This record gives sequence, structure tokens and C-alpha cells, in this order.
Amino acid sequence: MNRRILSELLDRNDDHVAALAPGAFDRHRDDQRPGVVSVCCSDSRVSQEGMFAVDEPGFLFTSGAIGNSVSALVDGERVLDGSVAYPLRHTHTEVLAVVGHTGCGAVGAALAAARTGEFPAEPGVRADVEALLPIVESGLADPAVVGEDGEGATDDATADDVPVDDWTADYAPVDDWTADYAPVDDASGGDETADDADGAVASSVRDRLVEYNVHEQVAFARESEEAADATVYGFVYDLHGVYGDRDGVVYLVNADGERDPAALRELVGDAHADHVATLL
Repeated sequence: MNRRILSELLDRNDDHVAALAPGAFDRHRDDQRPGVVSVCCSDSRVSQEGMFAVDEPGFLFTSGAIGNSVSALVDGERVLDGSVAYPLRHTHTEVLAVVGHTGCGAVGAALAAARTGEFPAEPGVRADVEALLPIVESGLADPAVVGEDGEGATDDATADDVPVDDWTADYAPVDDWTADYAPVDDASGGDETADDADGAVASSVRDRLVEYNVHEQVAFARESEEAADATVYGFVYDLHGVYGDRDGVVYLVNADGERDPAALRELVGDAHADHVATLL
């Protein structure tokens, strides 16, 4: 029994209580009307409330899922996950934010599976990675992800380079799913992209697949009945300096299917233009 962590949890709750403004729950005790539901990857480094500086109740409805997946398998059919469908249908929430993140271990595991056929051993984890596999395989067929020559689909990695027990795959040692970010995905050098005027930046295949996955999750959500009247945004949270030189920035990559950086910059305005970038 880990009493140290228990004590820390309770200490942190005391800090939370002390920080609450008087009457913080007065408008939310009996119901909720959050403006946005966010779906982020299940990762301790990616705090949904933290990235949007949410310190008051009632604004953000949070859903976490491996690989920031918005879908669930029900009776053999892919449907919008209940944690997303519920606020859109029952709490008058009008905006869905899908947030991927650089160095995503789930995308790395699906990439490893695509290359080696190996999956994580845990049944629940395997199921989530299997759900991402078709998206990753589709991405590996896209020149925007792997380069015009397709070299990035395989790089120089072998099965030994991509251990299935390590979600960061060829980023990190086998025993640490979120170990130091040291990409070798582009070791061949064949699929590096230079910064360009349209906002595309140099990146690894894995991180381009992260953004590709965000686009696919946005598309799936927009096709669902529950999100028919919602605005759906796609973001990537950068904690590795892939999109820019500031840690913790969310970059808008998709707005209701619109992916053109110029159009997205016009949407957010000059004050937030630095929150728009793309790897694809």
C-alpha cells in the first residue's frame, strides 16, 4: 500500500479546496452546461484542464482515451464514445475538441504493430491499439506522412528496434513507455520535411501520424449523429518542441474539417496565429 501517494493526493485536494473561489459550485450543483467537451490521450503529461488553464468547474467536460479516440465498439459497430456523445446530447455542449500530443505512445504502439505485427499483451490495451491500427496503416500510405518516396513507412527500424512493450517504440527504452524523447523514426533522413511558408515543419513519421490521427478522429466525430450540430476542433499538444519552441502549446490543425493553415489563421485571428501549424 502506497501511503505516500495517498497522502499526496489528499494534500493536493486540500490545495484544490483552498483555491476554489467562494460559491464556485453555486451555478453547477444541480446540472452542468459545459461549453466544450475535450478528448485527449490518456497520458499523465497531457492535462486537459491544465492546457486550457481551466481552474473553475463547469467549463470543460473531459474525456480521456488511449490515442485520443472518439469512438467505441458497440455490438460490432464503431460509434461515438459515450463520454463524448453524452455532453453533446444531454448537457447542451456545442464544441468538441480532439487533442493529440507529440510523442504519443499509443500511436507508437500502433506503428509498431503495423511494422511488426506485434501488439501489447494486455487485452484492453491491445484492443485500443487495434482500433488505431487502420488509421496508422492508412497514414503510412499517405505521402504527406511518409514522404513522396514512402521511405518513412519503414525507415531503418526493424522489429528489434520497435519493442511492443514500449509505447514510445523507437523513441525510448523498452521499460519506460514515456521515456526521453529521442526520435529515430527518421534515421534514414529520407522523409524529413523542411519548414515552409504554409506552416509545415520538420518532424518524425510518428508525430505526423499523431496529427493524421487527429484529423481522422475529427472526421469520425463529424460524421456521427450526435455531433451533427457541434463544432469540432482538432489540436495537437506539443511537449517536444516539434511544432514550435514553446512547451505546452496547443496547435490548431483542424476546424470542422478545414485543414488549410491560412484559413485556420484567419479563423483564430492575428492574436492566436502562432497557435496554427501543421506537419502534413
